[in-house]
Amino acid sequence: MKKISTVFFLSLVSFALFGQAKPDWLDNNIRNLKFPPDVFLTGFAQRALEKSISNEIEQAKLDAQADLTKQIRSMIKTKTQSSLSTQSVNGQYDERESFENESSVETNSEITGMKTEVYHDKSTNNIYAFAYANKYELIGYYKSNLSVNVGQIESFVKTAQDLEATGEKAKARQQIEMAKPLFSKVRYAQDLLTAIDPNVSQEELQQQKTESLYNLLTQMQARLAQGVYVFVESSEDLSGQKVDIVANKVKAELAKNGCSFVETAKQADFRLSIKTTTRKISEQGNIVFCYADVTVGLFDNHKQKNVYNDEFSQKGGSTTYERAAREAFQDAAQTVVGKIIAWIK
Repeated sequence: MKKISTVFFLSLVSFALFGQAKPDWLDNNIRNLKFPPDVFLTGFAQRALEKSISNEIEQAKLDAQADLTKQIRSMIKTKTQSSLSTQSVNGQYDERESFENESSVETNSEITGMKTEVYHDKSTNNIYAFAYANKYELIGYYKSNLSVNVGQIESFVKTAQDLEATGEKAKARQQIEMAKPLFSKVRYAQDLLTAIDPNVSQEELQQQKTESLYNLLTQMQARLAQGVYVFVESSEDLSGQKVDIVANKVKAELAKNGCSFVETAKQADFRLSIKTTTRKISEQGNIVFCYADVTVGLFDNHKQKNVYNDEFSQKGGSTTYERAAREAFQDAAQTVVGKIIAWIK
């Protein structure tokens, strides 16, 4: 039964391809009449049937679509180069050039609303494909797409500002990273609309708003790139010795997570206090064991409250009391980082 169904399906495909009437879009003059360039973007492709018909059909479609999108890239490139010629600031030139490159990437994907038809000419054994898209449908889509993406950027920037104000810098940076890719989509939509819609207005392109948001985001990103500022105050007693084993280890680990350290509590986003003492517990043969007893407190300067407090003991063992204590201090530092890292944002 399955074999019969497969044969029937292939028969339908064969009829659709080989039994179809010759389309009038094969004639270039008729194509231009039915799909005038002022209304449609079009792409045309022809391939000789050399491999399997399904592969050649698919490739012909892709070739026709590529021919259409090539026109869009050419139009955008012409428009972009025209705008570049009027600019003298290197930063602006580089920025526009990067948007041109991003536009080329965008148009590699299928254009929204693009339709593709295929015809197999049995007399010549050639496969033809024709892709077309209505400019006015594209204009409507990309105006809507532009507004949606600008709105999303505004939302991300607003959330980032709120997070920065409350000291949650890591989360603010995440919002910025989500907003950044949308600018290439906005620029592409603006360039496409300018290229294919001679009547598009500056208000519809939202260029001024886009530039304002871009500058705002860039400035915020520069501020947040400095990381989270932490002031560490530590009291460590290793059998009467004043050491900084835990503090130094904690700073090293926090630095890997984007934290910077300041000399005064007023400069900090967070104040971290650590108190560590040692306690000998037992000996087994030549091995000495001891505990590092640790008290940890984390104060958020922006929220003006303690966000984390804890006490714990970390065991260490070695051939001498001091070595056992140092091992316990090193392990305790790692434990401290694990406990507070989720709170430092």
